[in-house]
Amino acid sequence: MAKPFMEAGMAKIKHIAIRCDDVEATAALFQRVFDLRLVLRRDHGPIDLSDGDVNITLLPTTLRGRTRPAGFEHIGFSVDDAGDTRQRLLEAGATELNPVALGDAYYEAKYQLPEGLVIDVGHWRGTSPLPGHEPSTAVPALRKDSVIG
Repeated sequence: MAKPFMEAGMAKIKHIAIRCDDVEATAALFQRVFDLRLVLRRDHGPIDLSDGDVNITLLPTTLRGRTRPAGFEHIGFSVDDAGDTRQRLLEAGATELNPVALGDAYYEAKYQLPEGLVIDVGHWRGTSPLPGHEPSTAVPALRKDSVIG
């Protein structure tokens, strides 16, 4: 049975990034309250949690010597055609930002929209890939015992 509102070519929300003063405590709360699974601990403190479809990326307020306020950081999408999406974003007035090295978390390209909102386009470890766009490296199964704290 198809999911409601899922149409061919429609972008899928795949992660939401949030800046936190205490990444560990926030991750533990999300795991305890919402039963999210630990997907990845990155260098410098970010933690990725997932329900298996959408990730929440928790970023420290101070990362690599740069401090930003706690709160919403950006939203990430998976798309059928990253090149076409890039072109449409640029035509809509978005600015392409520097690429982000994610290691084994697949890939992402960042853009800033005209009103300042940052989005990224890519595939992320721990989320379900779009059919036909599975990464070359298999994602390990999310385990319930991968809980922080």
